Amino acid sequence: MKRASFAMLAVVAGLYGCATTETQDSSTTGAAPSTTRSQPAAASTGTPSGSAPMSKDMGSAPMSATGSERPDLKRSVYYEFDKYDVKPEYRALVESHARWLRANPRARLTIEGNADERGSREYNVALGQRRAESVTKMLVLMGARPEQIEAVSWGEEKPRVTGHDETSWQENRRSDFAAR
Repeated sequence: MKRASFAMLAVVAGLYGCATTETQDSSTTGAAPSTTRSQPAAASTGTPSGSAPMSKDMGSAPMSATGSERPDLKRSVYYEFDKYDVKPEYRALVESHARWLRANPRARLTIEGNADERGSREYNVALGQRRAESVTKMLVLMGARPEQIEAVSWGEEKPRVTGHDETSWQENRRSDFAAR
């Protein structure tokens, strides 16, 4: 178990180290992101230190001791702007799904990666795919079998909130767990 935890930590650290934080001009909705590197201001996000939005989707799903109860599949993992690394606060959520997949070998999940409206369609589809794959890799490291999980990207096509401000964009930068 310690080896699996160490391996998981190493992969998460590697993914975190590979992430970029490019800023984009929101007035050019169809343009690719610029190469200026900076963090969005914490004050503009509406949440402390630019953290993920507080929503009913956060937290871990209740599980039985055997892990055989199905986790709440309406849960989401949220990301910072232009990032795809899974933050430590979502580890319990991903672990609950991995535990359920281990206990139910015939079960299948789809991880749906999403992005906000900024950037080109192609860029957002690629970013959504990286987000879905980061959750998939974490599930596999936690013991789920790769054939149980499918990673897909919706890019900016399925927004949860349709506004054009930071609060709306935070809700749309996510990966969703969906049954298949």
